[in-house]
Amino acid sequence: MATFIALLRAVNVGGRVYKMADLRSCLEAAGLAGVETYIQTGNVRFATSMRSRPKIEKHVEDALAGGCGFDVPVILLTPAELRGVYDDARALDSPLPGDPRRYVTFLKSEPTPAVAEAVEAQSFDGEAVRVVGRALHVWLTVPTQKAKSYNTKAHKSLLGTTRALNVVRTLAERWGSAPA
Repeated sequence: MATFIALLRAVNVGGRVYKMADLRSCLEAAGLAGVETYIQTGNVRFATSMRSRPKIEKHVEDALAGGCGFDVPVILLTPAELRGVYDDARALDSPLPGDPRRYVTFLKSEPTPAVAEAVEAQSFDGEAVRVVGRALHVWLTVPTQKAKSYNTKAHKSLLGTTRALNVVRTLAERWGSAPA
């Protein structure tokens, strides 16, 4: 059995409420093993005998749609991929002065070089974005609700889900593979 981490998009925001206990029960009923969640934002670890990432994503999305009554896009990672994103985040120097807040947007698929370049080229005061593989590393000194980079055409073309860096750190410590 292989272990995966599913980061769920838009769960427990904007009226799309799904209790984590119900989510765990739903995924266990769908045949996933060792289902564990962390906080209410849709962070799930499980084991499965399935190996195909697209099949696993679809299986989890179908199970959740049936369980909660709304579509829940799933961003699937292996423990090593989760650890790698966190290690990348730690290695990146801040492009902004001071002590900006840090976020990571996990993407369903890696952006094309043109889209990655367009996302990174955005220039807004108090905001910076770096693309590394399937992750957008975000620095903000402006309030999150006033951030403009999330509303650009390039950013909106990407399907992903965002976590604060402290949550990414905790997930990597709990569920990521051991650092090399």
